[in-house]
Amino acid sequence: MTTMVQTVDILPRRRAPLRELVVGVDGGGTRTRAVVLNGARIMGEGMAGPSNPLRVGIANGATAIREAVDKACTAALIHRDDLVAAGVGLAGVRRKDIRARMRDVLIETLGIKNIELVSDGDIALYGATDGQPGVVVISGTGSVAVGINRQGKRVSAGGWGPIAGDEGSGSWIARRALQAVARATDGRGRATSLSETACEFFQVAAPDDLATAIYGPTITNDRIAGFSKLVIEAASAGDEVALEILNDAGKELGTAAVTVIRKLKMEQERFQVAFVGGVFAAGELVVTPLREQVMRVAKRAFIDNPTFSPTVAAARMAQENLQRLPVAV
Repeated sequence: MTTMVQTVDILPRRRAPLRELVVGVDGGGTRTRAVVLNGARIMGEGMAGPSNPLRVGIANGATAIREAVDKACTAALIHRDDLVAAGVGLAGVRRKDIRARMRDVLIETLGIKNIELVSDGDIALYGATDGQPGVVVISGTGSVAVGINRQGKRVSAGGWGPIAGDEGSGSWIARRALQAVARATDGRGRATSLSETACEFFQVAAPDDLATAIYGPTITNDRIAGFSKLVIEAASAGDEVALEILNDAGKELGTAAVTVIRKLKMEQERFQVAFVGGVFAAGELVVTPLREQVMRVAKRAFIDNPTFSPTVAAARMAQENLQRLPVAV
């Protein structure tokens, strides 16, 4: 007698309306996040390494995005080919030529034809205000402020990278802290607990050895930016030098927000200013000077948390893009 063996998928498919399954991606210089949405429901999330094409290249960026998407699909118990659309917000795609090349590679890499590719600032802005007029300030490894007014005009300030800008970002805070340590070591500046903290973080015996570590061939901007977390801890513990650095970071981020507000002529309007990114783990140490800068120019503005995370916002943008497409009959 022949025994019948029933085969099943290793990854069982959900009995969900596949037309509604979309993925949102938030990709930056440190990590990439993805989320699968079915309507308003989060089905699964995934994370991978950096995907900024200016940092890791287009091919490597696309690979990281695929890894994050695949992890989100696994968590959602679906297959990637069940996805009908993707919204991708990516650092490093402000230039049209890079954005076009990245989109072409993503279509091939993900196997998804309907891909909405925008900047990380665009999805953060959408998530911050749910598409309404307002401003979002992003400060992670890098920094940028993005806004949109009632006429639909969109502008940004910042986002120039670690060499030309990124004021108030994690990498900027870390560089300022290392400069303070150098000054303290020479006797040109105030003593700070950051000297000992920097030695521990960069694994050297004494501050005099830091130059060897921070200029080493394996040190990346992301690694430098990671030191900002310890600067925030030092400030929270009351270190005066660290407190001053974070206060200056908040002012810089506030200046970027004010620049956007003025460009959009929103000084007399009421609108939300939201903030996104790891630097805001510092709380009021950064938010207070940011708020003070904004309120001097736009007294009716208010600071509030984003409505959605940038990752969910990217997925919602994919849903909106689907609604604009003609329905096959």
